[in-house]
Amino acid sequence: MPFTWYALGDCHPSSQSHPVQIIIFSKYGFTVTEQTYQRQASDDEIDLVELFQSLWAQKWLMILVTLLFAVAAASYAFLSKPVYEVSATVLPPSLSDIAGFNLGRTGENNGGLEPFLIDDVYAVFTRNLQSDRSLRKFFKEFYLTSLDDTQRLGSQYNIYREFKDKFSVKAVDKNQPERYSIVIEHYNPELASAWAKQYIDQVAERSLDEMLLNADRELAVRARNIQQQIKSERDSAKARREDRTVQLQEALTVADTIGFVNPPVVNTELSAFMDGSLMYMRGSKALRAELEVLLARTSDDPFIPVLRDLEAKYQLFAGVSPEPSNVAVFRQDGDIEVPDQPIKPKKALIVALGIVLGGMLGVFIALIRVMLINRSTMNTLKKTY
Repeated sequence: MPFTWYALGDCHPSSQSHPVQIIIFSKYGFTVTEQTYQRQASDDEIDLVELFQSLWAQKWLMILVTLLFAVAAASYAFLSKPVYEVSATVLPPSLSDIAGFNLGRTGENNGGLEPFLIDDVYAVFTRNLQSDRSLRKFFKEFYLTSLDDTQRLGSQYNIYREFKDKFSVKAVDKNQPERYSIVIEHYNPELASAWAKQYIDQVAERSLDEMLLNADRELAVRARNIQQQIKSERDSAKARREDRTVQLQEALTVADTIGFVNPPVVNTELSAFMDGSLMYMRGSKALRAELEVLLARTSDDPFIPVLRDLEAKYQLFAGVSPEPSNVAVFRQDGDIEVPDQPIKPKKALIVALGIVLGGMLGVFIALIRVMLINRSTMNTLKKTY
């Protein structure tokens, strides 16, 4: 029961006819009333009016606590350094941006290399954009140099963690996974804007170098393969010429031995045998003339059917190299602007929260104070009666 009562007088508490003086104690205070012992069901409910009156008596305490919290929140909101956010968005390059990478890449169906696709080029850029290596390089070259000696005294690991909390690279939208945003938070909006541009430029330079190296390396490998093929064709032609020379020399020896100078009239069937063991039948005069020509030959290139095609392919692969100024690995969506409004602290929200929390704490303290006062009063009355 929330109420404790004491009857004063000689009447039995169950009597319905004699009024007695009753002291009713509640946790909000006590009252002295003269009434019968008939109790109503509402006696078990908390007297909200009495509670409100008790709290109203503590109004200055609640106001004081609320003001203290409001002043503390306002001090934090207006005295803390404002933080600005700079955002830069990047997109895949266009077809014209990557055309320079595809010089000499005519497709495997034409005996060349497969051309680079937009996704191939952009994948290199986004991988470097999100890599920890790029972030650490930027941290050492730009972020650390912006700190004073006092700020650099702490653990570099902790400094790097703080830096990563201010720096993020993320996809802008799940429906557009190719759009990436670089977000930097800092007290200095101009410095944050410069950092965003420097980071993108650093990643773009690294990605461009990687793409150029890949393109040049593949072209060089294909050029070396064709060069080796040309060398093999020339070696084969030289070997065939030397074999032909030996055959002619042997046939000439036979023709000279039998005194066969000029060949007879040759029909179609017989001409087929003159390149084999019957080559001597061509006559020593013809054999000697061909042998002298072969021995005087300085190059077999005109007699290699595929040589000119191979040389053209070699010039295609060895004579081209993408120009860095004519290619790009990304596109930037808009300019990187310097923000003029901080993202935090949110002053109005902080002050409002301070007032709400202060008011709640003030009511809580007032309730505790009322409870302690009433308990002390109840103990005093118990001793008195």
